[in-house]
Amino acid sequence: MVNLKRFADRAKKVVDKRGGVDSLKEDASELRGIAKGEGNLKDKAKAAGKAIQDPGAKGPDQPGKQAAQRAPGAAPETDDPATRSK
Repeated sequence: MVNLKRFADRAKKVVDKRGGVDSLKEDASELRGIAKGEGNLKDKAKAAGKAIQDPGAKGPDQPGKQAAQRAPGAAPETDDPATRSK
């Protein structure tokens, strides 16, 4: 029998690991563009494989990118003791 709670928890972890729901939507949009684009099936499959390796929007991941997009004064996304004020 399938443990649906475990399955849902694991799916949530995968989505969070790849950057959240917004990143998932960007991935879907990118894959849709590849599927509707020009080229044969082999070329589309290669392009889709490369696109999936990089979560979210096109381009390489930039570690400082998320911090720069955060609103000024917003709390950090992690609960790292080094980032807490005393």
